[in-house]
Amino acid sequence: MKTIIVTGGAGYIGSHTLIELLQTTDFKIVSIDNYSNSDASTYQRVSQITNKPFDQIDIDLCDKKALNESLNKYPKIDGIIHFAAFKTVPESVTLPVKYYNNNLVSLLNLLDYCKEKNIRHFIFSSSCSVYGNADELPVTEETPLKKAESSYAHTKQIGEEILNYFAPSVPDFKAIILRYFNPVGAHISGLNGELPISKPNNLVPIITQTASGKNNLTVFGNDYNTPDGTCIRDYIHVTDIATAHVKALLYLFESGAPEKLSVFNLGTGKGVSVLEAIKSFEKMSGQQLNYTIGGRRAGDVIAVYANNEKAKTKLKWEPQLTIDDMMLSAWKWQENLNKGLVKLYS
Repeated sequence: MKTIIVTGGAGYIGSHTLIELLQTTDFKIVSIDNYSNSDASTYQRVSQITNKPFDQIDIDLCDKKALNESLNKYPKIDGIIHFAAFKTVPESVTLPVKYYNNNLVSLLNLLDYCKEKNIRHFIFSSSCSVYGNADELPVTEETPLKKAESSYAHTKQIGEEILNYFAPSVPDFKAIILRYFNPVGAHISGLNGELPISKPNNLVPIITQTASGKNNLTVFGNDYNTPDGTCIRDYIHVTDIATAHVKALLYLFESGAPEKLSVFNLGTGKGVSVLEAIKSFEKMSGQQLNYTIGGRRAGDVIAVYANNEKAKTKLKWEPQLTIDDMMLSAWKWQENLNKGLVKLYS
């Protein structure tokens, strides 16, 4: 049985990937999280959905000694999926040192451990934010990376560069970089979804909380050079993202992944504006949203969406769920939260 380490497994994308790994593979799964923006109760929801066992480790990846001591009890580790990182764009603009320290030191500690213990397969959670304000859309994996618009995006650019130099230096080491576009939605069961401990900064949880009377929705800027003046993003269902991680892992294991380092875009290939996303939610939920138009927000790019042909061809992955599916599942999750049907915060 292969042993897979998932860092940030109690987080939004990490927990959905735990679900997919547990439901579709026979691997031994070990999740690491320090609950900086999540909670251990997430694991109870994962267990409820999958009814499968997995190991849980509570450490900070920046603590190298704790990391080494925790992982040394596993005789052989076959792969690492590295989600754990701070990810809030506005916060990263105001607290850049926090982001550089956490996101880069954790990666370096993991890679050092990979080299020491001969762990040969590594998947890195990157972001479409590495493209900056791209000159042409949709972006491909070969699109030149522009200046990062936030320190969060810059940590992802640097992380990719670290892997670019690290992979060739270690025999038999192979890595995949997955550049997510905008993950949204919740598990089809309605039992797991996006639930940051701090006030959300991502559009969809703000939308669902606004519809529940628990937040206020501001559209940041309506004067961009886009059809309706609002930013355009490539929204993709979190379960489609999770499925891509399983396929990427199998690609490393089964096909031998000829490249030392491979990069894949994970997006639908369709750009959706903020106002279009709001309209989709209103249609699928039957809720009318009250929102205000505000000024532009620092760190936001104008528009970005993916060319995903490489992932379709090599990983045999293709997103299955539409923007309407995403909004409906997010609302189902929020309604379950509102009704107290979901276990929260241990």
